[in-house]
Amino acid sequence: MFTKILIANRGEIACRVAATAARLAIKSVAVYSDADANAKHVAACDEAVHIGGSSPKDSYLRWEKIIAAAKVTGAQAIHPGYGFLSENEEFATACADAGLVFIGPPASAIQAMGLKAESKQLMEKAGVPLVPGYHGADQDAALLQREADRIGYPVLIKASAGGGGKGMRAVDKSDDFAAALASCKREASNSFGDDAVLIEKYVQRPRHIEIQVFGDTLGNYVYLFERDCSVQRRHQKVLEEAPAPGMTQAMREQMGTAAVAAARAVNYVGAGTVEFIVEQSADGHMSFFFMEMNTRLQVEHPVTEAITGLDLVEWQLRVASGEPLPLRQDQLRIHGHAIEARICSENPDNNFLPATGTLNVYRLPRCTTFERADRGVRVDSGVREGDTISPFYDSMVAKLIVHGATREEALARMDAALAQTHIVGLTTNVQFLRHVVTSASFSQAQLDTGLIPRESAVLFKQEKVGLPLAAASLVAHLLASEQALAQRSDASGWIDPWAQRDGWRSHGGFTREFKLEFHGEPHTLEFTRLHDGGLQLRVDGDAAALRYAPLANGALDVRYGDLNASVNLYKKGDLAHVFTAQGATQIIAIDALAHAGESHAEVGRLTAPMPGKVVSFAVKAGDAVKKGQPLAVMDAMKMEHTIAAPVDGVVAELLFAPGDQVTEGAELLRMESAA
Repeated sequence: MFTKILIANRGEIACRVAATAARLAIKSVAVYSDADANAKHVAACDEAVHIGGSSPKDSYLRWEKIIAAAKVTGAQAIHPGYGFLSENEEFATACADAGLVFIGPPASAIQAMGLKAESKQLMEKAGVPLVPGYHGADQDAALLQREADRIGYPVLIKASAGGGGKGMRAVDKSDDFAAALASCKREASNSFGDDAVLIEKYVQRPRHIEIQVFGDTLGNYVYLFERDCSVQRRHQKVLEEAPAPGMTQAMREQMGTAAVAAARAVNYVGAGTVEFIVEQSADGHMSFFFMEMNTRLQVEHPVTEAITGLDLVEWQLRVASGEPLPLRQDQLRIHGHAIEARICSENPDNNFLPATGTLNVYRLPRCTTFERADRGVRVDSGVREGDTISPFYDSMVAKLIVHGATREEALARMDAALAQTHIVGLTTNVQFLRHVVTSASFSQAQLDTGLIPRESAVLFKQEKVGLPLAAASLVAHLLASEQALAQRSDASGWIDPWAQRDGWRSHGGFTREFKLEFHGEPHTLEFTRLHDGGLQLRVDGDAAALRYAPLANGALDVRYGDLNASVNLYKKGDLAHVFTAQGATQIIAIDALAHAGESHAEVGRLTAPMPGKVVSFAVKAGDAVKKGQPLAVMDAMKMEHTIAAPVDGVVAELLFAPGDQVTEGAELLRMESAA
């Protein structure tokens, strides 16, 4: 076994690998960029080496610097994690040339499976079922258009060297193909340095089911069962679970056998995932087709660990050091059910637009580490409270994993754990994930890659905490804070009765008025402390009794009329973030003097929703445009985003050029009325 390894990655996967290394008494070396100088993964390792600038191309993609760091620190092997260089055959070769063990498959296997078109041809020879499509080397746009027309719409354009949903477009009709192809090739070139694509028939109501495989240097192979990854947005996974609901033992064995055959075909070593598209017929029959092989550890590997009780990173380390697989196929068993949710800094209600910012509050469910996943809850995270989510890397903040004896138990545990996840400082998808988990389709295991659009009516813009409860929670929090401040004693223990702020009067009641804003609408509250000590709150004219009491962990038990909830509230300036078991929301306490003179954004002014690069403009000055018409394309957080016209109008001026870097809020172009 190794005595020291270098982890060529960042964030939660670097922390995850470091945890297993520490348990096995293996020293670990971190690498970090300028942006990650104080990152959690740096602290998690025994040593750390700075390798360059914040942009991945200046640091985490500079394999010559990573190899130099391994050599200077005396590391014997390099674990690539996932993303970055994990599926780069040149990096794997360079490691071997430098006398370092690459903790992953041989470069030949990465190369064979790295290009989707070539891997499809290889799988066809190995007898693995394929989806009808075009996997050829000729990338002439006219030829690709003809092939798409031949296959029949809808089709899926996929970057041949891609992964993670980047460089992928679904096309419904021939007229849309050329524009989708151009965008796909552009994104593929930016993400992978290769704009080659393949085209496949877009399977209707498909499920995405993948098989975890492992091989060793002695020629032994096993599959560690399946994961269902059908719930996706932008072709990227949102929720994953194991085992796949509805999977029969016969189907599991067929898919597992096919996955092992795929691994054998390329002499695979280490952890890999063979991904299949599963077509569901009306009678429940399922057919599966090879999609691709990911030659690395997957983001969703924790659900496999949960149902098998195994540490897959430990398996990687043992296999890479030359040991045989720890178990045979007949020794592997499935225990219970596990679900993983990817918590991301993004706005689901705005087309999942990535968000940046500081984690001012970052509170997670209890027992949240890989080493101690008690009560069936685990969180893998590479950030801490106070850290910043920057525009340089992926938007994932953490992975929340739950395990239960049954799927129903795991579902309940996931919803409860998400309710206990409190993040303030940037927009996240936590509430969206709760909506998915409790939706009819997901809870009843009616799974396919179209689940999110199908359930959109109950997933997006869902307010589970109304104005009355939000307002009552805010007032209760303010009263409790004032009461705590007033109860402070001096050094002798004496509490000044004249410092009390409870509003008590010897005769009559006392009323305070609050001006609030809830979802952009102004509201007036009147809080009254009655002579008998009771509290009354009037929200927009409707009055009810208010009661509150402190609970553990800073929560308040708030009762307002017939409403009752345990509330955690975090206030920053005027903005209060309210978290309850029912959901979460925000409410603003308006200070009229502080906000005097502020104006609303100008109509027709288009700004960058995040830091990034201008890819292209679809219009020029003087063009008349309609509401919703695409105006510009930005690249940020490794994805392309289209900026559309908010109203009808005429383009007055373009303020940047393609290739320009822009900050969040920068005005990209100006529009004038169409009059």
